[in-house]
Amino acid sequence: RLMPELPKFDDEDLKSYGDEEEESALSPPAALMSVLATQELLLENILDCIPVGEFAVIQPLSDEFCLVLGYLLTWKLTLAFFKAASSQLRVLYSQYLRRTKSLNKLLYHLFRLMPENPVFSGPTSEVPNKDTKTFFTEELHLDVK
Repeated sequence: RLMPELPKFDDEDLKSYGDEEEESALSPPAALMSVLATQELLLENILDCIPVGEFAVIQPLSDEFCLVLGYLLTWKLTLAFFKAASSQLRVLYSQYLRRTKSLNKLLYHLFRLMPENPVFSGPTSEVPNKDTKTFFTEELHLDVK
């Protein structure tokens, strides 16, 4: 709930970033970027031996699973923050992510974490010979209980 409110504070300082000759960049919340940088290092250690194009098998509820989940949830917060920002602020934030190469690291991590065959193993009542359901064709309902 808090992330969409944070860009409002940077809107007030936006005018001071337009006068410089070099390309400006503005960091998203420092606490969030600090956590993200730490998680990037941990994920690089976990996924170091896996080339892009192959996928890592992460066992549910393992330490690696918790680290990956934390990393992806941190990116979810970052994207919620971006969504709430004005277009001018998004440009500045994206410049920061470009300089820190965080977006590149996210893509490398995603391409190593994405399963080769994302088959949906949820409840199905249809004939198994019909079209195979994948995570890309089915809507997921994530309910916390």
